[in-house]
Amino acid sequence: MRYYPVNLDINERLVVIVGGGAVAARKALRLIDAGARLTIIAPDLDDRLVVLAAAGSLVHLERTYRCGDLEGAALAFAATSDAAVNRAVACEARELGILIDRVDAPREGDFTTPALLARGDLLITASTAGGSPGLARRIIAELEPLFGEEYADSLALLSQAREKLLTEKGGNAYNEPVFAELAALDLPVPLKKCGKDALDQLLPRLSASVSRPGPDGAE
Repeated sequence: MRYYPVNLDINERLVVIVGGGAVAARKALRLIDAGARLTIIAPDLDDRLVVLAAAGSLVHLERTYRCGDLEGAALAFAATSDAAVNRAVACEARELGILIDRVDAPREGDFTTPALLARGDLLITASTAGGSPGLARRIIAELEPLFGEEYADSLALLSQAREKLLTEKGGNAYNEPVFAELAALDLPVPLKKCGKDALDQLLPRLSASVSRPGPDGAE
């Protein structure tokens, strides 16, 4: 395994993309969804980026890359069609201790971004360590029909129940069997078949699980 898988919280953190083409656009859309403060440095932009810039979703510096452009960034992406520019961006990132994705030479960077299937807070990723991005995308395409939006609704409900339990019960070990029971309800199945009306039938079961007496007999 070449890469260590991790989820990064980049909400309100500065991310810089050098390059404004189709690859940069794909990166930008995901970064904006994650709440990043995005700056793109490029003379020209992909049409999708033009729309995002006009909406104020990103900052566009309409010029070529200059040394110093990565100052203050949490992450950086070298995504131009010029290998020399990408190399210079990666070099600056390394000097500043900034994680860099060099899209034209993945092994010259610190990380790569996997193919992604997102359903609310549920993220399913596929990575080939840069060996075959097309294969990773095909795997995600095959998974898409298996995980519909009902998974987003199910996870939202389970997250609320978990937060309530951890708050009221102090996060003790007794909660673990309850969490397991909640997950075993397999909420996506009734949600897919019956829609959100199915929650009216499932909530009493969730409430019963939450109120089950603990080891000391207290509810």
